[in-house]
Order: sequence, then structure tokens, then C-alpha cells
Amino acid sequence: VQLQASGGGLVQAGGSLRLSCVASGFAFKYYPIGWFRQVPGKGREGISCISASSETKYYADSVKGRFIISRDNNKNTVWLQMNSLKPNDTAVYYCAADSGCPVPGFGGTFDYTGPFDAWGLGTLVTVSS
Repeated sequence: VQLQASGGGLVQAGGSLRLSCVASGFAFKYYPIGWFRQVPGKGREGISCISASSETKYYADSVKGRFIISRDNNKNTVWLQMNSLKPNDTAVYYCAADSGCPVPGFGGTFDYTGPFDAWGLGTLVTVSS
């Protein structure tokens, strides 16, 4: 099982980036995919999730209205369009196959509960002020 995130880089505050996550080694079309980020020395934050059919999309409050998640099951790929980036979006971003996505309106934290625990190297996003 492999999921590799890419597309990170250095961007000014207010700018945009589009992250990609390419998966292999499992039946991608049956699994929800989550995006997570981590700042060194801090815990991992679940920020977005898309169900297998794309019917359900979840966004943490910290990114709601600025980030858009999408997927193409024919390409085994999930994207995260990140707009209006802020310096506190700076982190290493990872994608992972999960067991489910929080429903819209979920007020708790989005924690990873997937079956594979496969994270890849992640992609670094740095937002300058």
C-alpha cells in the first residue's frame, strides 16, 4: 500500500497550491481518503476527507471555505485545492486511506482510523507572511 502526496512548496499568504495524492497497492475506489497535516513537534491534524464515491466531503473548521477536496477513481488520485493560504497552514501534508469520513457538521476532531497506516513522505507546504 502506497499513498504519495506531492505539490507542496513555498507560497505567499493569500496564495494557492494544489496537492495531489496518488495511491497504489489497494482497491482505491472503495476507500475514503483523508488529508492530514503535521507541524514538527505538534500532533497530526485531520483536515479533509472524501468518501469513496465523492458523495461525502468533510473539512475541518480550520480549512473550511478555503480548501476543496476531489478525487478521480480512474486515476487513483485525490487532490486538495488550497486557496487563501495562511502562515498557520504551514505543515507537512499527508494523505491516507481511511475507514470513513466525518459527516458534515461533525464538531469533533478528525482522527485517523484507517486500516493500513501507510503515510508516505508527505509534502511540505510553507506559507510566508
